[in-house]
Amino acid sequence: VADKMLSRQSEETELQPELREHLASLLLLQPWHQLTKSPLQLLAELSLYPCRGRHGIPWAVPPGIPPFICSSAASLSFQLRNRFQKKVPPGAEAAHIAVGEVKFLEKPFTAFIRLRRAVTLGSLAEVPLPSRFLFVLLGPRGKARTYREVGRAMATLLADELFQRAARQAEHGEDLIAAMEAFLDELTVLPPGKWDPSARIPPPSCLPAPRATGHPHSNGDVVAAGDRAGPGHPCSGEELERTGRLFGGLLRDIRRKARWYRSDFSDALHPQCLSAVLYIYLATATNAITFGGMLGDATGSMQGVLESFLGTAFAGSIFCLFSGQPLTILSSTGPVLVFERLLFSFSQDHSLDYLEFRLWIGLWVAFFGVVLVATEASHLVRYFTRFTEEGFCALISLIFIHDSLKKMLSLADTFPINRRYRLDHVTSYSCVCNASAGNTSLPAPGQAQPLLPAGGWGRAARAGPPPPPAPQPPAPPAALSRSRCLAQGGHLAGSGCQFVPDVTLLSVLLFGGTFLSCTALRRFRSSRYFPTGVRKVVSDFAVILAILASCAIDATLGLETPKLLVPSELKPTNPARGWIISPFGANPWWVCLVSVVPAILVTILIFMDQQITAVILNRREYKLQKGAGFHLDFLCVSLLVAVTSVTGLPWYVSTTVISLAHMESLRKESATSAPGEPPEFLGIREQRLTGLAVFILTGVSVFMAPVLKHIPMPVLYGVFLHMGVAALNSIQLTDRVRLLLIPAKHQPDLPYLRHVPLRRVNLFTTLQLLCLVLLWVIKSTAAAVMFPVMV
Repeated sequence: VADKMLSRQSEETELQPELREHLASLLLLQPWHQLTKSPLQLLAELSLYPCRGRHGIPWAVPPGIPPFICSSAASLSFQLRNRFQKKVPPGAEAAHIAVGEVKFLEKPFTAFIRLRRAVTLGSLAEVPLPSRFLFVLLGPRGKARTYREVGRAMATLLADELFQRAARQAEHGEDLIAAMEAFLDELTVLPPGKWDPSARIPPPSCLPAPRATGHPHSNGDVVAAGDRAGPGHPCSGEELERTGRLFGGLLRDIRRKARWYRSDFSDALHPQCLSAVLYIYLATATNAITFGGMLGDATGSMQGVLESFLGTAFAGSIFCLFSGQPLTILSSTGPVLVFERLLFSFSQDHSLDYLEFRLWIGLWVAFFGVVLVATEASHLVRYFTRFTEEGFCALISLIFIHDSLKKMLSLADTFPINRRYRLDHVTSYSCVCNASAGNTSLPAPGQAQPLLPAGGWGRAARAGPPPPPAPQPPAPPAALSRSRCLAQGGHLAGSGCQFVPDVTLLSVLLFGGTFLSCTALRRFRSSRYFPTGVRKVVSDFAVILAILASCAIDATLGLETPKLLVPSELKPTNPARGWIISPFGANPWWVCLVSVVPAILVTILIFMDQQITAVILNRREYKLQKGAGFHLDFLCVSLLVAVTSVTGLPWYVSTTVISLAHMESLRKESATSAPGEPPEFLGIREQRLTGLAVFILTGVSVFMAPVLKHIPMPVLYGVFLHMGVAALNSIQLTDRVRLLLIPAKHQPDLPYLRHVPLRRVNLFTTLQLLCLVLLWVIKSTAAAVMFPVMV
């Protein structure tokens, strides 16, 4: 390259042999780059070479070989260890600009070199990147500042994609000059004295479209620089176009997802997926316990916590294996719970068998679902607007926030706060057991102590090892424990009998601490502390670290906070039922025909609930690359309704908040952002393994009860609050609500504010809020079963 640069000078600027030799020696000198080694490496080198007065260690150069050529191989190892390489995006090329002043030149020497193909030029760059363009400017002494400014201008030109394209196609120097003039015509110049920091500079109205440049993704895909919307991309709406054939949309979904099926498992081999599994598993298990308990109350224990766990594990695993969007998390939902309560009440009032009646409804729902899939009814969801999606997502998020706060406040009823406790009256508190005469002769356990000694509220002494077996005298009533006293028919008397440790206050602290820890650790990725790798790991495992820290605090303090209770036996909650429901026998024959009417209502309910969630999860801003599967997802949900009806398990449909939390935990961000710049969002790690692992763990939770019982419920309520707040912050409605409270001069530079007047934006937001209030009122009444239809 240096020989061609020196030999292809014009006749007017032809170099003298001696001058050419000086320039050749200068151009082939070994380049020195800024030190990018870690402090430990620098300390190690200082210990080995304590007296270094030069840039490097002298070494012999074979005669006749330029130093640059000889040192290339040695420098490549240093290039590979350069941490700056992590910040370079894949597919990037290096452009070399060399400017300076020398004493042996009388006039400037300039050269612009373009290589036919990009190649790596040894250690010329800090990192081993292919190079295509080189620019050299050398001149006499006295004009170093001018040369540096010319180099900066050339660097700005080479950083522009349009100029790069013109430089690749240029055949003469005049073509480069024309490209520079075109660049200057489109350039926006800001005088430093006239620049207004508060002014919004709109983008140019007419700009040549840059060439689409893609780079290989980690899973083999090609990710464009911006949001693409072409055929086959999830943003193009191709999944919702009608084919006009029976099951045409379903077959197209199957063909689209079949080619990604193998990568759906290989793409999950990443540490981030492990944190997502643990996070979503705890959320799913808590949700199964919550809805299982409410189902047990609503159905007379015909369905309970164990059925909720087994149903979640079975339905979720099948859905993750065969669905079109495996990132979706299935769960019981509020409208389905309301329908179950109404159906059980109707069955009780008309002396019908609830599970058999429910079985026929589930079979009809599966039939209607198959009909909707065959007729491609899912294409109707393309008419769902942002108004509908945000209203649905906001309501579900608010329900999560409301329920988590409600559960926390309800702890005050079970563990009341001791408002009347006074330290000065500590000697007056006592509690004794008044047992019947026939029970006082029963021996008490060796460790039994009075609940509160008459001497006060002091800390009880720890029980020692049990004494050897020996005849015990009859235990006085005061020596019986509370549970023993009540079991023997006695009753407690005294001012200290109603004392409960401050469990509620500790639960509130665990609840708030878990929520704040999750939020703070999630944002730790963009902080300025610790290296990038540490920040990334902490952010990925934020929820798990918050849960472990809260559990450690709870175990250290030792108060009896409410814990996660998981069924430990595989048997139906109600012993009167079995695992397979018979369709005939208990109810009249006409029940199978009458079931069509409620089945139509449930079909509409499940269709709206499932498809609105699917639309939210497949929004353009998530940059999904593997496509959606609306028809395939609804078919899986419909068939699962039939199977769970036969086995007497709850019905399941997509849950919005937990699914959004699942996707949020699998976010991919660029590792090549410059220091100080926020990382670029690259998309979601699309795979099936995390959801499958979550539901398998949910199924085996029955065997992990000894471990799970150490997790306090307030900690899981804090995780629920975090998921609700995170889902609420992910929608545009939240930003527009903030605009109602921010003066116009302090409002952020949002894209839609440049095109829509602020008054119209506020009117749109107000209408959404009014509809949201109406939906909340409907949700709080018996008409909640119609909630998805009202959306």
